[in-house]
Amino acid sequence: MTKSSKPIAGTRGTQMERALVLDTVRVTEQAALAASRLVGKGDKIAVDAAGTEAMREVLNDLDIDGTVVIGEGEMDEAPMLYIGERLGGHKKSYAVDIAVDPVEGTTVTSRGLPNGVAVIALAEKGGLVHAPDIYMDKLVVPPPAAGHVSLDWPIEANLKALAMSLERGVEDLLIVVLDRERHQSLIEGIRRAGARVKLIGDGDVIAALAAAVRGTGVHALMGWGGAPEGVLTAAAMKCLGGEIQGRFIAEDDAQRARLAEMGVSETRIYKTDDLAPGEQIVFAATGITDGDLLQGVRRFGGGARTHSIAMGYASRVVRFIDTVHLEEGGARVTVRV
Repeated sequence: MTKSSKPIAGTRGTQMERALVLDTVRVTEQAALAASRLVGKGDKIAVDAAGTEAMREVLNDLDIDGTVVIGEGEMDEAPMLYIGERLGGHKKSYAVDIAVDPVEGTTVTSRGLPNGVAVIALAEKGGLVHAPDIYMDKLVVPPPAAGHVSLDWPIEANLKALAMSLERGVEDLLIVVLDRERHQSLIEGIRRAGARVKLIGDGDVIAALAAAVRGTGVHALMGWGGAPEGVLTAAAMKCLGGEIQGRFIAEDDAQRARLAEMGVSETRIYKTDDLAPGEQIVFAATGITDGDLLQGVRRFGGGARTHSIAMGYASRVVRFIDTVHLEEGGARVTVRV
C-alpha cells in the first residue's frame, strides 16, 4: 500500500522528482535484496559489496547524468560508487548529485540485527554538500521541534524544548544514541534529565528518519556519527520537515586541513538547508533487516517482499511502499502494492 501526504500546489522542481522517485526506490530495493542474501552470515565486507554492486547497476540504468558526492570513499579506496564517479543511462535527462549508503549498518546486517537499510538521495547539481569522511556531532528532531532546539544548548534544555514541542513530558521521550564509549557522558546526561535512551549499534540515518516520522516511539537522535551520513539525513529531514543540526569534528591536523581545504568550519552549526541546499531532492530507503520504521526483506519461494520509504522535497509527498518481487522462469517481475 502507498501512503502519501497531500501535495502542495505550485511547488517547484516536481518534474525531476516525479520522474525519478520510483526509480530511486528501485535502486534501494535492489541493493536491499542483494544484501539480504548475506544477512546473518557474519561477513560485513561481503554484505557491503553485494549492496554496492546492485545499487551501481541500477543507477547506471537510470535516465540521469549523476555524480557521486557521498559514496563508499575516494576512487583509490572504493572500486565502485566512489566519490566523483559518474553514473547514468544513455538518455541522461537529469543532471544530479548522488549520496548513497548501499548498506547502512553493515555490521548489524551481517549479524542479523535490526535497522540494516539501503539509502540514497538525489538532488540537482550542488544540492548536496560534499562532506568529508569524519565525525559530526548531530542533533536530529521531528518537525514540531524544528527551530526550537540548538546543538549549543545543554542536554536538559534541548529535552525540555523537545518535550514542549511534542506536548509531552521529558520522561516520555526516547532518544536514540549510537552505543559508543564516546557517548557515555551524553547517555548519562539524557537519563539524568529524565528521558530514556535507546542504544543502537549502527545506522544513524534510519534512526534519524524514525525520529522524524510519527508512530515509531523515537523522538530524537543525539551524538557523534559520520558526517557523510549527516548529509543523507539532511536530505530526508528537508523532505519531512524535521531538522538536523551538525558540527564537524576534526580529530587530528590532517582532518583540520581537509576541512580548511573544503571551506568547512569546525565551530559553525550546520543546519538542514546548509547540508542539503537543493530545491529538488529525492530520498529513498529500503529495509534489509527489521527496524523501527521499515521491515526487512522477507524471502519466500519464488521471490521476496521489500518495505521502503520514498519522498520528495518539492512535491512534499512521502510514500511507504510495499513491493513483491517475483521470479518466474528466471525473469524478475516487480509488483508494488
